[in-house]
Amino acid sequence: MAPPVIYLDHNATTPCDPEVVEAMLPFLGRLFANPASRAHAPGREAFTALEQARCRVASTIGAASSTEVIFTSGATEAANLALLGLAASPSLRIRRLVTQATEHRTVLEPARVLERRGWKVRVLGVDGSGRIRLEELEAALREGPALVSLMLANNETGVVQPVEEAARMVHAAGGLIHCDAVQAPGRLPVDVTELGVDLLSLSGHKVHGPKGIGILWIRRRRPPLEPAPLLHGGGQERGLRAGTPNVPGAVGLATALEIASRDRVHSAARLGELRDLLETLLLAELDGVHIHGSGAPRLPNTTSIGFGGVDGNALLASLPGLAVSTGSACGSGSPEPSHVLRAMGVPTRLAGASLRFSLGRPTTREEVEHAAALVVAEVRRLRR
Repeated sequence: MAPPVIYLDHNATTPCDPEVVEAMLPFLGRLFANPASRAHAPGREAFTALEQARCRVASTIGAASSTEVIFTSGATEAANLALLGLAASPSLRIRRLVTQATEHRTVLEPARVLERRGWKVRVLGVDGSGRIRLEELEAALREGPALVSLMLANNETGVVQPVEEAARMVHAAGGLIHCDAVQAPGRLPVDVTELGVDLLSLSGHKVHGPKGIGILWIRRRRPPLEPAPLLHGGGQERGLRAGTPNVPGAVGLATALEIASRDRVHSAARLGELRDLLETLLLAELDGVHIHGSGAPRLPNTTSIGFGGVDGNALLASLPGLAVSTGSACGSGSPEPSHVLRAMGVPTRLAGASLRFSLGRPTTREEVEHAAALVVAEVRRLRR
């Protein structure tokens, strides 16, 4: 029997927490009814569970009201609804989008769509640590109000963006700001009031919850933000997201976010120690090792490391006992180096020789030490 694989790819997806699975199970069995069928008791029971989940999600992210939470199929749909939905809203007078070069493709691809539709799109660069330059954002906002999208923490490097400061600048210029906060729960505080953003997207499967569920939070304000729906049908989710709601997913997401919030301080400290240990072991044994974004605030569980003198795909292929990646899971089929690292000014060869390690709740010290030993051995072999 093959030895178990050490899983260090938690930014791609996480295993469902047993507490989450337990909370979902009744809604995969006896409590199976459609929450839209409120003419009978089973439907009302499902509807109550859905709305309770909405309230629980709202509470964990500091939302003023549960009505601000829209359940989606995940963060990709949430970001598309935020950007393409708002762009199609007749009440929105803004026709400019500003984002930055290391965003996830769930933001960069809708930006390209808007550009083809006649929007003025500005993609700002980042500094060598992967952080947006606020003076460049300020300059872009002097051209007029804009819809801005800025992620809270990068999925490849873990670099944390100055979202609160950016939100103040955007609002002072009369604009709106969306935040992709997918990687943050359980690792950073996620409070929409403190962040000051107008829209925020999250995903269940990045936080030890189920796949196929996410949220778009839309701040309640006057005049209201009214994205045009991307899906048309029965008018569920305040008319913004048609389709039968995923009740088990919503319950699972709410439970996962509560666990992440409850355990965040202890978990983040433990993961930070393990991440630092991994970096220390690799730096001590190998030369030509580069930790991308090390000069910036980072997620405690994430490190992106370049190994000079090797090919990243060859290194990845030589580590069958280690589940890591060369970057975002969504870009794993591309032969091109990470767009995130290239935007940071990392040379092409080094960007192509980089691996992302993302630790999670089940990760142990022994796994980190063994993973470091495997990487050291294979880098040495490939360099020879």
